[in-house]
Amino acid sequence: MTFVSWSAIFLPWTVSAFLAPSFVPRSNILVQQQLQISSPSSAVCVNPRTATVELFASTAEATGTMPSKQTPHGGVLVDLMVQTEDGKAAAKAKCTVELQLTPRQLCDVELLMVGGFSPLDGFMDQATYEHVVEHMELPNGLIFGLPVVFDTNSEELKPGVSILLKDGTRDIATFEVTDKYVPNKPLECLKCYGTSAIEHPGALMVATERGKYYLGGKVTGLNLPIRDFVCQTPQEVRASLPSDADVVAFQCRNPIHRAHYELFTRALDAPNVSANGVVLVHPTCGPTQADDIPGVVRYKTYEVLKEETHNPRTFWAYLPYSMHMAGPREAIQHMMIRKNYGCTHFIIGRDMAGSKSSVTGEDFYGPYDAQEFAKANAERLGMQTVPSLNLVFTEEKGYVTADQAKAENLHQLNLSGTKFRKMLRGGEDIPEWFAFKSVVKVLRENS
Repeated sequence: MTFVSWSAIFLPWTVSAFLAPSFVPRSNILVQQQLQISSPSSAVCVNPRTATVELFASTAEATGTMPSKQTPHGGVLVDLMVQTEDGKAAAKAKCTVELQLTPRQLCDVELLMVGGFSPLDGFMDQATYEHVVEHMELPNGLIFGLPVVFDTNSEELKPGVSILLKDGTRDIATFEVTDKYVPNKPLECLKCYGTSAIEHPGALMVATERGKYYLGGKVTGLNLPIRDFVCQTPQEVRASLPSDADVVAFQCRNPIHRAHYELFTRALDAPNVSANGVVLVHPTCGPTQADDIPGVVRYKTYEVLKEETHNPRTFWAYLPYSMHMAGPREAIQHMMIRKNYGCTHFIIGRDMAGSKSSVTGEDFYGPYDAQEFAKANAERLGMQTVPSLNLVFTEEKGYVTADQAKAENLHQLNLSGTKFRKMLRGGEDIPEWFAFKSVVKVLRENS
């Protein structure tokens, strides 16, 4: 096994070519022409189409009836939660080590426990990790956007150890370690984020936040985390959705303003959405970019907006997911997760899960890279995409598409994010065509 060494300051290697299904962010093309990286010579030691991998849902049980018409990813909605106190005590009794979860690990553990990452029933072992990194699929051929891994710097933790995972004093899960390996972090970043440069927030996270080793193995759920906002499980969300209608998922990681609301409500008019379709607004409330609004504050803005709009065709739930800002490949991950929550369609926004260089300020991905990548992989995922409309506000007709505004020579009103934040801090009136009053009030109270 050959690994490329990691340097957080200077990366003396480059990628000669991405293996399919990869993508090239426009800001990284010149870098790639100067560097060369080799894939591990023995990355996968199982047949990628036919192998049976113990990590997945062979031991998972279906969670009973699922009203949504969408089939879970891989066919079974995994449920790893132990239901009895005796069962929890028995699981804990096997543990010899306790670990406190980081906020990112806590999100991953929760999504594993409740089936958001179905068909996984634990953290990826080395063969699975490498296959997902290289090929964007599990060893059995099932498409999977990003690796789900547990990192550590501990030299003592080894295969055979059972770990009690905790959030403060609360027991969250047990983790039976079956594999320990040194990940190829540069290759992981190149394949998953399209760049190894630490000016990308995802690559920076992998290089500086994650530990030296990754652990693989089975997770058993004990208790869900206690949060300021309740994150419904896939089974609970499915039970709340109509079983005879298309469900269009809207992912966001920021407060929802007028243009966002117009975007996801008009998505129901898309030709590939049923006439009785509904929207599931499903924001991520876990860790994200350092300069994003905290998850608890975002949650408060969603709650007041839900009350203000009272739209019967709009459903709301919250996702305990840690953003990677991985652009196209993260779009695949989001679609897969929403499929497990019962959605049939997914709105792909402009520059979805995109990020800018912390050095140059340039975008890592093109504005439509995620849309095109998701559309190309939609059939494999068993999901349909709904591209987001490019909406602008006009004095004459309110929100219309940019093409219509140009064709009819309508007068557009613009307010940049920078200007909005300045007005917010200064106590100036925010125009209602841009933001909801209730949302503005929450943002000011929590600034």
